[in-house]
Amino acid sequence: MNDSTVLARDVLARLVAAGVREVVLAPGSRNAPLAFAAYDAAAGGVVRLHTRIDERSAGFLALGLTRSGSPAVVMCTSGTAVANLHPAMLEAAHAGVPLVAVTADRPARLRGTGANQTTDQVGLFGPLIRTHDLAPEGIVPDTMAAFGTETRPFRRGLPIHLNLQLDDPLVPEGRWEELPEGPEREVRRGWRRSDDGGAEVAIPHGPRTVVVAGDDAGPPARVLAERAGWPLLAEPSSGSRTGTHAIRTYRLLLDTALGADIERVVVFGHPTLSRPVSRLLGRTDVEVWSGPSYGVWARRPFAVDREFERLDADEGADTTWLDRWREADRRVGRDLDALLSTEPGLTAYDVAGAVARALPPGGLLVVGASNPIRDLDLMVPRYEVGARRKVISNRGLSGIDGVVSSAIGAALGRPSDRSLALVGDVTFLHDSNGLVLGPDEPRPDLTIVVVNDDGGSIFATLEQGAEPYADRYDRLFGTPHGVDLAALCAATRTPHLKVTGRPELEQALTTPNGGIEVVEAVVRRDDRRALDARIRALATGT
Repeated sequence: MNDSTVLARDVLARLVAAGVREVVLAPGSRNAPLAFAAYDAAAGGVVRLHTRIDERSAGFLALGLTRSGSPAVVMCTSGTAVANLHPAMLEAAHAGVPLVAVTADRPARLRGTGANQTTDQVGLFGPLIRTHDLAPEGIVPDTMAAFGTETRPFRRGLPIHLNLQLDDPLVPEGRWEELPEGPEREVRRGWRRSDDGGAEVAIPHGPRTVVVAGDDAGPPARVLAERAGWPLLAEPSSGSRTGTHAIRTYRLLLDTALGADIERVVVFGHPTLSRPVSRLLGRTDVEVWSGPSYGVWARRPFAVDREFERLDADEGADTTWLDRWREADRRVGRDLDALLSTEPGLTAYDVAGAVARALPPGGLLVVGASNPIRDLDLMVPRYEVGARRKVISNRGLSGIDGVVSSAIGAALGRPSDRSLALVGDVTFLHDSNGLVLGPDEPRPDLTIVVVNDDGGSIFATLEQGAEPYADRYDRLFGTPHGVDLAALCAATRTPHLKVTGRPELEQALTTPNGGIEVVEAVVRRDDRRALDARIRALATGT
């Protein structure tokens, strides 16, 4: 065998041994040795192969697969192809997802010479992501260094970049007959990190305390809140928005006298959604306890008084503090539902609520950044404990790129009776390439709900949407696009349905057709700022 074939097969064999079960491939000439190795491994049932023509979509597909519990590697050719993996690798780095990128490169003798499709790929993803530059003569020690001594590196939670120097010839002389064997596949229903095993710390009762559960916080946040008798302020993608202590309208209540009475906050996961939460964590009169922050940056963006790995508390007997939050939550929740019921037409909150209700036990929901995740935050019910609903959102960097591909990857990696995605129209357009699938590609059953308000309404709720900037708002921030989503979906033969009212939306969500389909929910954008102001007033009374 030629050196490039040996290198490609050896790297893939080591990835399989480490737990990789999915290979996402973007085609190219320089990465042909990797492509042939992946094809043979897939034909032998060792991995599942996914081919995409767009490297950025390929990277996010691999990210979605890995986050849903099916470890994936993304492979591409040299040059700008590698740069297009950067957004997915950055998201993985900041979210603590162990995504692996394997990139083809020219041999070292061609570097710095102006050779075609050759750039400096070593460290191209920046200092936050480890790069291992592998040549055929250095394959064994360098690859072992990449994976370290752990038998399951995909529990570590950090992405890595393997850059392979591949020289001619780039095609094998025969099939890969002696295929590798990986560890026994675990039955996993979603993303799970290993237990860090840190010492358990006991937190005393005392101050009026709330538990904040950010992205990927997991069940420990709920368990602590219920044991201690504290309100649980849980984001939709926290994995904690279940049980009796979750407060639906916490974002609104934090700006009331009830929020002002908070004396201590316990933080799990990565809170990113809410300015009221950010203001709470920035208060100098509030004591902050913080669990581990996953990803490449361990420091929190707020002052922390006490850090912990695992936390426990005695059972709380006094429910006065919790009862105040529950009563306020019931009142504001009722008023919010009543307000939305009187709004003409379909609102983005209606769409988020309908999607949340349509998610059955064991179901999967992938949510886009910007308004959809925040709308869902106010509309998602308290799901029952143990129902194994999974809500995923790319909150490492909270970008709108690659969400369609991430959703497809998550649905492929975590098959369920019902998989949904909730995204805005700009997010959908940003990754419409995610719908470009070849006829032989694995396809999940996934309903993508697109909230279409013809632009970026998130900015209407921020400073940029204030009246003094109305004359330039649309050009700079609202960005109406006028795209016919039905025609766009038709180009990729993706079934599409447009809805404008609550009954037809609920009907569409209860009767999926199978495969990937798009439900376009048309809402207004011109009244978004005023609607949000009326919603905030429900809690403050202003």
